[in-house]
Amino acid sequence: MNARTEPAEAETAPGDPARPPLIREFLLVAGLFLVYKLGRRLAVGHTSEAFGNAGRVWHLERTAHLPHENAVQSALLHGDTLVHLANTYYAAVHFPATLAFLVWLYLRRPAHYVWARRVLAVVTAAALVLPFTFPLAPPRMVTGTGLVDTARVYGPSVYGPPAGDHLSNQFAAMPSLHFGWALMVAIGLIAATRSRWRPLWLLHPLITLLVIVGTANHYWLDAIVATAMLGLTLALVHPPRRTAGTPGRAAGLPVTREPVLAGAGR
Repeated sequence: MNARTEPAEAETAPGDPARPPLIREFLLVAGLFLVYKLGRRLAVGHTSEAFGNAGRVWHLERTAHLPHENAVQSALLHGDTLVHLANTYYAAVHFPATLAFLVWLYLRRPAHYVWARRVLAVVTAAALVLPFTFPLAPPRMVTGTGLVDTARVYGPSVYGPPAGDHLSNQFAAMPSLHFGWALMVAIGLIAATRSRWRPLWLLHPLITLLVIVGTANHYWLDAIVATAMLGLTLALVHPPRRTAGTPGRAAGLPVTREPVLAGAGR
């Protein structure tokens, strides 16, 4: 028998995917955000149809006995500080939270990163189709609902007058990618981590839901449609399987193996 010792295995165990090239992933993620921003601009020019659909959505929600968006907004309007925080959350958390999620997965969970990036790309691409087929004015623009545009009244606001807004299509309320992305961030972190506290990540989409409804930027149905689209995508794009028996990997630590004797047992 040969008694020489084989070198220890690399930090990543066999079967673990290599981390994707950084430059390629930067371009892909930047492209995803760019498509999100520019894609909606292609669906402008449906103002009358967007307001007509808004009336239909509002009526459908009342027929389905969904809670009134007014109840959430009334809770926010109890104090200027609370509504200002809600407007800030809407304006400042959406993109940074999603980007931080992808960066963390890329650095610590490459397999989950590839999965999450694919899911977000599919959901975003599908969401860009709806404004062409179903343009929708947000509730803050619709009269007769009793809702106010909290961002315009209390600030901060990310939108200007719709006619002069060249950065976004304000008549693309459905689906709510604010909520869809937030829900994917929570699901992705729950899938990629092992902490017993990981269900608390669901607070992010929950807060996002209350914010988008309370600030009158979205209807309940916008979030429901986003959830359905994400659920369908998750059914098609499966997450990587967990590898049992490697506690170091589960904790995000390098996995090493003990040296073995070549030819042992032969």
